[in-house]
Amino acid sequence: MLTFEMLREITLAYPDTEETMSWDARSFKVNKKAMFFWNPKHDCPVFKVSFEERDFLLEVDPETFFTTDHHRPWPLILARPDKVDMDWVRSNIERVWRAQVKKTTLKAWDAQNA
Repeated sequence: MLTFEMLREITLAYPDTEETMSWDARSFKVNKKAMFFWNPKHDCPVFKVSFEERDFLLEVDPETFFTTDHHRPWPLILARPDKVDMDWVRSNIERVWRAQVKKTTLKAWDAQNA
C-alpha cells in the first residue's frame, strides 16, 4: 500500500524538490511548481497527468484511479493507495519532475545518472 512517507522518499531523491503545503494538503514541488499532493479528504495522492492519460486511466482501471467534480477541470487524477502500481507512481513522479525542473539541474542529473 502506498503511503505519503513512501512518496516523500521517492520524491526527495530528486534534486530541487521540496515538501510544502498546497490547497491545505501536503504536497511536493520542484521549481515552485506542484508535482503532486496528498488529498486529506480522500486520503490519497493526486497526480499530474495529461487529460488524455487521465481519461484513459479512468476507463481502463477505475478500481485504481478516480476523479471528483472538484478535480475534473484539471489535468489531475486521484489514486487509491491500496491499488496503485508503484512502477506507475515512480514513472509519474519522474516524468513530472523532468518536465518542471530547471534544465541545468536536469542536465546535471542525467550526466550523473548516465
